[in-house]
Amino acid sequence: MSTSASTTSASATTAPAAPLTERDLEQHRKELTGYCYRMLGSAFEAEDAVQETMVRAWRGIDRFEGRSSLRSWLYRIATNVCLTMLSGSSRRARPMDLSSPTPTASAVLGPPLPETAWIEPMPDSRMLPDPAEKAEQRDSVRLALVAALQHLAPRQRAVLILREVLSWRASEVAELLDTTVASVNSALQRARATLAATGVTESDPSQPLTDEHKALLSRYLDAFERYDMDALTALLAEDATLSMPPYDLWMRGTDDIRAWMLGQGIGCAGSRLIPTWANGAPAFGQYRAAPDGGHVPWALQVIEVSDGRITGINAFLDTERLFPLFGLPAHLPEAEPAEETL
Repeated sequence: MSTSASTTSASATTAPAAPLTERDLEQHRKELTGYCYRMLGSAFEAEDAVQETMVRAWRGIDRFEGRSSLRSWLYRIATNVCLTMLSGSSRRARPMDLSSPTPTASAVLGPPLPETAWIEPMPDSRMLPDPAEKAEQRDSVRLALVAALQHLAPRQRAVLILREVLSWRASEVAELLDTTVASVNSALQRARATLAATGVTESDPSQPLTDEHKALLSRYLDAFERYDMDALTALLAEDATLSMPPYDLWMRGTDDIRAWMLGQGIGCAGSRLIPTWANGAPAFGQYRAAPDGGHVPWALQVIEVSDGRITGINAFLDTERLFPLFGLPAHLPEAEPAEETL
């Protein structure tokens, strides 16, 4: 677990002397959303949890005595909300957590699994700080890590996030969870061991978006829109993965990805891509050509990059919910034809 995504310690913010206002609460919404998202693995549940946190805080604002910081008080409320939401719920996952890769020759899309089965992508704009600070925090929300966090018991999850992502002191976490420092340290040790067993610590962390990465993504966009599979697969790592929630089918390797794209995925030919950001990673809203003209939403692609190659294409097909969340348009008009030149 990266500790570079640290924020100010919980005790660093003191309660204001003046009466608290809704604005005082709202300034913490974005970081609370990131915290709840790491806890819950769902963009929509995270936003619900933060809204419930704000409602509870506002209703209890008269009882806030300032013995702890406003920030730590809000985190206490948010943690309790998340723990209640996680009670009895099943673990969210990625397709790669559920089965072995499927060879393209035998690949068949089965019935879609319910939305509660999957780790959902989250827009950077809703949970990460301003772009100048984003590089320090984006590693802690990458899809693989959020999925790995779901292997932890809920209270262990809270301890790990608060200690290693948000850099709270053990005493602060103990106070928030109404437990002892020894219990916090024990939970952290167990959480680290469980997380290491998932293998996520062996994967490459996300990397800053260099000029080389920008060029790679530009070539990917161009190759995908032209549906040039030679050019596209040349950008992929040999063991790159392609997944398509809500289906549990996924595949690994350039040969199988190419075969899928030219076989059952051929309907993606003629697509257009709109760049965005999700989970600290570059992403694209993919629009398929519509029979009556223009392009309609098809998938939100979250792209994983390492060592100058694309290592993962995560195509989330629930566009009815995801595209409004990401502020992506519901339809793209037909592109204007280029003017002829002599």
